[in-house]
Amino acid sequence: MVQFLVVPQWQGSPAARAMLLVDGASAIAGDLPRSSTTVLDVPIEAGESLGTGVRRLSALLRTRELVGQHLAADTVLIGGDCSITVAGLDALPGGTDDLAVVWFDAHADLHTPETSPSGAFSGMALRAVLGEGEPQIALSPGIARNRVVTVGMRDIDDAELDEVSSLTNLSVDDLARVDALADAVRATGASRVWVHIDVDVLDPAELSGVSSAAPFGLSPAAVSAAILRLREVVPLAGATIAGFAPRTPADAVDDLGALLRLVGAVARPVPLA
Repeated sequence: MVQFLVVPQWQGSPAARAMLLVDGASAIAGDLPRSSTTVLDVPIEAGESLGTGVRRLSALLRTRELVGQHLAADTVLIGGDCSITVAGLDALPGGTDDLAVVWFDAHADLHTPETSPSGAFSGMALRAVLGEGEPQIALSPGIARNRVVTVGMRDIDDAELDEVSSLTNLSVDDLARVDALADAVRATGASRVWVHIDVDVLDPAELSGVSSAAPFGLSPAAVSAAILRLREVVPLAGATIAGFAPRTPADAVDDLGALLRLVGAVARPVPLA
């Protein structure tokens, strides 16, 4: 049975109103089954950089410890900022040697402390998944580039372009073909997959509660269909849904339909073909 681990971490975000991510995590948690949901008591304080180029690193490391203590097989992480995926992969039962990672995100998240304009870890999260960046928080070993598939990426900084070209990238238009994601993951040869969804991958017309919206995104229907097809051919090792930052409780209610569709895509049972 799928377990939900709610991680209301805000310290990885560069947003001026990053604390809205705590409200977003709480809003999603309110619609999850209580018997299978654990809410982590993550640090509230900002934390210190510890002499690195990663802002609030001490708080991020503490949250990583908490995720490691609670993560089990078949867990869906609910954020919070999108960098919680790095903590989830670090604690994944069975390790990551056989794992592919699907990264739904409007942004590349491929900075290092040396290139990041903000020092916020969410902008370095995918680079950390690859095992690069600040050693205290990057995966070790990282996921090989040929086992990472990005989806819906459309806001890329110049310093990230070379890294993006080293990965398999599916555009918004590519997902018009429902088998595109399943085919890309199957081509990696991985026997399990972790699906990361930063909700800013969705079009702003579909979901407004994000800190840094990017136009011309995906629909919840397209994301859900692609994930459900993927799960028919490759078992899901875990998933993340993160980045929800509603400005008001009313906004949260308006967006929950789209969010719960994503939850269903990663959580409901799907038989392998």
